[in-house]
Amino acid sequence: MLAFHGQPIAAALALMLLVRAVPTAADEDAVTRGEYLVRAGGCFSCHTAPGGHPLAGGRALATPFGTFYSPNITPDPETGIGRWTDAQFLRALREGVRPDGANYFPVFPYPSFTGITDSDALAIKAYLFSLPVVRQQNRPHDVPFPFSWRFLQTGWKLAFFTPGPFQPIPDRSAAYNRGAYLVTALAHCGECHTPRNFLGATRSGWRLAGTPDGPDGQLVPNITPDPGTGIGKWDKDDVVELLKTGTTPEQSKVKGAMRETIQDGLKYLHDEDLEAIAEYLFAQPAVVHEVSQKH
Repeated sequence: MLAFHGQPIAAALALMLLVRAVPTAADEDAVTRGEYLVRAGGCFSCHTAPGGHPLAGGRALATPFGTFYSPNITPDPETGIGRWTDAQFLRALREGVRPDGANYFPVFPYPSFTGITDSDALAIKAYLFSLPVVRQQNRPHDVPFPFSWRFLQTGWKLAFFTPGPFQPIPDRSAAYNRGAYLVTALAHCGECHTPRNFLGATRSGWRLAGTPDGPDGQLVPNITPDPGTGIGKWDKDDVVELLKTGTTPEQSKVKGAMRETIQDGLKYLHDEDLEAIAEYLFAQPAVVHEVSQKH
């Protein structure tokens, strides 16, 4: 009798384990959406070292303050983010604070990521936690004193950082607001396309106007709609084409960090989102700023 009754009990236990192992439709939707958002956010290009495991960190970024190395954001519990809670993940994006309470350096673009909505941030986390674990120790930054002192970032934040989620403009179109969200928060375009002051903060009044001091000292072009020094002579379709293929209206190919950003991320975006980005860019103030390579 015990064996007879044990069969349905065992079957029930097996069914319970199977149900727990199979992700729900909501989980799958979050993971799928999270992958799309990770692509839009450029995470692969920044968090993957040349020849390294995807998202396992170690990518170098040379700046005037030293060389920073991106961290492992795979779900490894020891060297990655596998032990992070939802609250810790949100705090990192929203406030630029690590789980141990220390400040991130603003080379991590939390001044833009602070605008990401909670639902999008948690979808990103769901996707990252669905990936294979990669055990790879984070490489220490090569940043000299005093810029290596994380507590100094508290003052930097007080001077230059405004936290808070993206707020749509009520009298603007849905496409404009979607483009604004992508450009200013998720895709953080201004982090590369805006000149910075001597303390590394983006310069007010020069947003998206380009700089000769972009990532790794690369030239980053003016993407305001100024017809002489920016993209004012382009059509919106030209912007979409560039973000999909890396090809400019002059039939040249983008290089450097932008090429990687397109290949690993932006080319996967839906046309509607790329068109929204173009609509937002063409609605911005034109800034006359001729960006030339430093000699």
